Amino acid sequence: MNALEMFHIAPPVAEALAQGKPVVALESTVIAHGLPYPRNVEIAREMEDIVRSEGAVPATIALANGKIHVGIDGDLLERLARGEHVAKVSLANMGIVLAQKRLGATTVAGTMWAAHQVGIRVFATGGTGGVHPGRVDVSADLPALASIPVAVVSAGVKSLLDVWATREWLETHGVPVLGVGTDEMPGFYTRSAGVRVDARVENAAQAARIVAAHWHAGFRTGVLVTVPLSHEDALSQEELQSALQQAEDEAAQQGIHGPAVTPYVLAALARLTHGRSVDANLKLLRQNAHFAAQLARDLAQIL
Repeated sequence: MNALEMFHIAPPVAEALAQGKPVVALESTVIAHGLPYPRNVEIAREMEDIVRSEGAVPATIALANGKIHVGIDGDLLERLARGEHVAKVSLANMGIVLAQKRLGATTVAGTMWAAHQVGIRVFATGGTGGVHPGRVDVSADLPALASIPVAVVSAGVKSLLDVWATREWLETHGVPVLGVGTDEMPGFYTRSAGVRVDARVENAAQAARIVAAHWHAGFRTGVLVTVPLSHEDALSQEELQSALQQAEDEAAQQGIHGPAVTPYVLAALARLTHGRSVDANLKLLRQNAHFAAQLARDLAQIL
């Protein structure tokens, strides 16, 4: 069996790819592990509708029955949204989940790899992984960005991470970071993480020209395109840091360690910010879907 035989490509996605039309990959981890039911289903459908409204074809990616599904139907969406034992699929366990024919939701790295295998150039997500503070722990999202030529539209790296170290890692490994309407990389919930981007762009057409030039020059890395929240939707740095510190203190007091820390802290953030962190998350997912579809549309005219 070759790699493509492991894929089940939905007919609208297959048709768009065959005709050179713009396609935007969407991850499924936000459905299975990011938000509660039914909000996860609602935002997944909304993101797909947003991509369509901008003239592109959405391709939500997930694993089921030993296949990588590029474009999912309503039944698989519900299974991902309601499932209690959905694997979080990155590069290290992709083959394992496929062999075991388990239900799997793809992370940024997993989605990038699958998108590239079938010829999708643009991917919209919420935030990317990065370097964890205080320990040697680098998300698989970073090596994926350094080795897979897909443009990733995000709101920056997730707020629990070491943004400075992540930015240095990306620079060292030749991954360009663009800022849409900003000179500084956004900090997911906040408008700025305090580190500069490589280039500021004002719209998708400008971003598309840079992405195309990067790949035409022969570089085979991804490009990270960061889109900040509006002033109205973003949290202030002071509000976020105060809530984060309290959430992390609570986790330590309750003896929560390892992989359980992140979901606990995110839930605590929602409580401590009176739901503003969740609202910000939903807003950035929507805006990234809009921009990614515009970028895919402009790239389709260049590449």
